[in-house]
Amino acid sequence: MWQAEHVQARLLTLYPECEIKLLGMTTRGDQILDRTLSKVGGKGLFVKELEAAILDGRADLAVHSLKDMPMHVPSGLQLVAVLERADPRDALVSNEFASLEELPPGAIVGTSSLRRQAALMARYPHLIIRPLRGNVDTRLRKLDEGAYVGIILAAAGLQRLGLEDRIRCYIEPEESLPSAGQGAMTIEIADNRPELATWLAPLNHMPSALTVYAERSVSTAFGGSCQIPLAAFATISNDIMHLRAFVATPDGRQIAWAEVRGNSRDGTALSAQIVAQLKAQGAPAILARCRDD
Repeated sequence: MWQAEHVQARLLTLYPECEIKLLGMTTRGDQILDRTLSKVGGKGLFVKELEAAILDGRADLAVHSLKDMPMHVPSGLQLVAVLERADPRDALVSNEFASLEELPPGAIVGTSSLRRQAALMARYPHLIIRPLRGNVDTRLRKLDEGAYVGIILAAAGLQRLGLEDRIRCYIEPEESLPSAGQGAMTIEIADNRPELATWLAPLNHMPSALTVYAERSVSTAFGGSCQIPLAAFATISNDIMHLRAFVATPDGRQIAWAEVRGNSRDGTALSAQIVAQLKAQGAPAILARCRDD
């Protein structure tokens, strides 16, 4: 809802004569909380109901967290804008410890992401990683009740909800590489609404769009979903894109890692280079093991 209200406010600033209504919806991803996403259908559980509302005419547009978007957009729909990216990092929330380094052997850490699990176990094999589902308030409550010593969440989500004071430390990309699109929001519409695409165009932030589409290209090449630990993260400085990615087994014991730099407008070519490097390091075998597990 924060994301929808944010876009509503941006559009009212651009078009004060318009009336913009919010259609609140609950998705299957919000309802199924007793199993990990990788076991119940993946990221698409957060968007299917919203996409159905667009296709049947109940809604003109939907606002999504881009990291929750499947790599393939359904027929009849399109992504038309990527808003300026917020903080893409992961964050540690803990009532006892100020950093991952301080967590003692056997400490229970909660996360809903196989990507985060793999990154944590590769660096901190002495920790116990357990699944954590629910909205942010539910996850924080489980931490406060003592079910976990620490939990890992997206920094942007905590910041948007005014919960930044719960963050004990930010986890830099070098330690936990973000997922494709993390921290970015996107707007989805029907592909037969060119006038709507024109109205939404001012919300598109080109540097953010260039980075997240390069990241999604990497993820798409490997069938990116909640079922595989895969990260892809790009930054742009002085028109140079720095793209990094990894695929891993959930236990973090096998990791293929690659990075490239090049012109920021060549994101597709850079992602292809990353994919080739990862494949040369055995990424297909790693992913095959993930699917077998």
